[in-house]
Amino acid sequence: MNQTPSQRLAALGLSLPPAPKPVAAYVPFAKVGNLVFVSGQLPMRDGAMVAKGAVPGQVSIETAADAARQAALNGLAVLADAAGGLDRVRRIVRVGVFVCSEAGFTDQPKVANGASELLQQVFGDEGRHARAAVGNIALPLGACVEVELLAEVA
Repeated sequence: MNQTPSQRLAALGLSLPPAPKPVAAYVPFAKVGNLVFVSGQLPMRDGAMVAKGAVPGQVSIETAADAARQAALNGLAVLADAAGGLDRVRRIVRVGVFVCSEAGFTDQPKVANGASELLQQVFGDEGRHARAAVGNIALPLGACVEVELLAEVA
């Protein structure tokens, strides 16, 4: 029997947090036809940033990957609101991962894997996606990572 995305999420011991509210002048998502564009999500948990600073000097690659996973989970909360439930998501199309990086750091894909692996665990083959992993000098609120999502919904 195939599990639904919400069942897979629960099997991972995870649940969706409340969808984060925007921290500036934008909307949490934009829906165009059957595509949902989720605004960049920070690695917030229970109202606090899980990791701040540049990778790898202030934040290890492993900690940043965990933060990317949290940011993706927050993105899924927004996506579930937009779609009318997580199980209405047909597939993850594209993921953008922005990593606060020290000069010379080139392992952004290792950080981005934290988000990508979670999406594949939750959605199976429909969680495989196109991706960009980009280094940045700074991110909002001092975050070490920010994740944006593009998904197809029913």
